[in-house]
Amino acid sequence: MSAAIVHAPDHNGAIAFVAASTDSSRHCLHRLSERYGSVQFEEARIVVCLGGDGFMLETMHRLLGRNVPVYGMNCGSVGFLMNPYQEDGLLERLSVAQGTELHPLRMTATTCSGETVEALALNDVFLFRQTRQAAKIRIAVDERSRMEELICDGVLVATPAGSTAYNLSAHGPIVPLSARLLPLTPISAFRPRRWRGALLPSDAHVRFGILEHDKRPVAAVADFTEVRDVIDVHIREDRSISTAILFDPDRNLSERIIAEQFTV
Repeated sequence: MSAAIVHAPDHNGAIAFVAASTDSSRHCLHRLSERYGSVQFEEARIVVCLGGDGFMLETMHRLLGRNVPVYGMNCGSVGFLMNPYQEDGLLERLSVAQGTELHPLRMTATTCSGETVEALALNDVFLFRQTRQAAKIRIAVDERSRMEELICDGVLVATPAGSTAYNLSAHGPIVPLSARLLPLTPISAFRPRRWRGALLPSDAHVRFGILEHDKRPVAAVADFTEVRDVIDVHIREDRSISTAILFDPDRNLSERIIAEQFTV
């Protein structure tokens, strides 16, 4: 995850508006498209995303590796990744918008049947038990065993941008974008009960091995991709791929992540 500032390119009218499936988002799409015009998604130099954080994440996945930034306007609930919705002055807002280049995590998961599945995650990769029994997971970092057995509901690795999502709900640390760190956080750890996780350098390679996988099956999830009955999961940051998210100058993502640490 890079904290480099990304400025919006000269769009020359090449704006694509995309909207979540809600009535309010579709209504906003219609009004903005009529007012400013809209090109096809594949032709856009800037994408304006209308919806909530979930739809924003979907849109960012669609733009991975395309060098096209996305500017979100909140038509949902939380809107942590979004700017306020406002129809007036959109072109001016886009011209001064600033953002951050984000790199995803790459998950490589191997299943009991020997299948290998790769997926990218801009928020997090997490493992979770599939049955009533707790999972047993071995943790290695850079091919060195760090924990022989974690008994838990699950465990996750988050990006700095994703550290305010599931990771925070699991009592993991919020990580500033510029820190170049990845939080590794247990989910309802039973043994060792007091272990709260670790902060790893962003170039670390994390490997989870599933113990007693026949008796205690585990699923792995990378954002929208779920793989069931995994036995081995490898996670690393993939700096060869990126996407950029844009914000109004007074609402940049780094500031939001810092402010979130003082929210009670």
